[in-house]
Amino acid sequence: MSLLPFFKKNDAPVQVDPNVESLLRDYSIEVMPRTAEKVENFRDLLPAGTRVYVAHIEGTPIDDMVATAKRIAADGFNVMPHFPARIIKDKATLADWIARYQGEAGVDQALLLAGGVAKPNGAFDSSMQLLESGLFGEAGFKHLHVAGHPEGNKDIDTDGSMTNVDSALRWKQAFSETSDAQMALATQFAFEAGPIIDWANAIKEAGITIPVHIGIAGPAKLQTLIKFAIACGVGASLKVLQKRAMDVTKLLLPYEPTDVLAQLAAHKAANPDFNISHVHFFPLGGIKTNANWAINHGGASAVPANQS
Repeated sequence: MSLLPFFKKNDAPVQVDPNVESLLRDYSIEVMPRTAEKVENFRDLLPAGTRVYVAHIEGTPIDDMVATAKRIAADGFNVMPHFPARIIKDKATLADWIARYQGEAGVDQALLLAGGVAKPNGAFDSSMQLLESGLFGEAGFKHLHVAGHPEGNKDIDTDGSMTNVDSALRWKQAFSETSDAQMALATQFAFEAGPIIDWANAIKEAGITIPVHIGIAGPAKLQTLIKFAIACGVGASLKVLQKRAMDVTKLLLPYEPTDVLAQLAAHKAANPDFNISHVHFFPLGGIKTNANWAINHGGASAVPANQS
């Protein structure tokens, strides 16, 4: 397949790497109610059918979450709201949220995660407890995504190891084998392909067959990315940003995920059974900026109904 020319709004040609184009097929992106409000029309930015995660940050009213999900679904996108375990009061609250998302926005998929708070606000501490509730199965949810951590998670493994993270992955794998829902691992973002590839290969060798949707930070100012990386506990690949920050010729230039995606795409092209199946964007520099970057690099197709 030859390189295909795409054009930015300033008519500057971008040569699309066919491997990157393939990896970006069916990509997903994340929004929050407050960031979604700034987008006049998602249909101008995203391919029809794109999966849009709606992130639930502590303090966001469920009314705002459901309204955002309803709006995005009405525009023709597959909505996947976050269910952060540690901010859900109890099983009745969880059941109410599920019912509202289904009844008002037609939602049948969810990302289950612990959530970014240190101590639970109620009955749930982890995504595993949400799965054990049985409520998503009873509601007939077709897709259930759970978190993956290529560089570990110090909130889970305070000693810097991968012990608890790996144990949780084994539990999620076992659950996936009994669930009617299609499951996937949606990971934290990282900036270096090598550690991502090593992690993906390692979990596959350990028997984790759940497909991986790799988290990638979209284009943003370098200072913005470093701030988010530190706040989110991104570890090994943070050195890529720090090294870039030391180069005065690059310090003021926006970061773009071109290199990491090119390397991941090349690896997948050479290893078709590589377990990273999709790209999930964290639009840290803005939804419009990220969406336009994806379009210019070949991300122009939507999630088929039967894919995880």
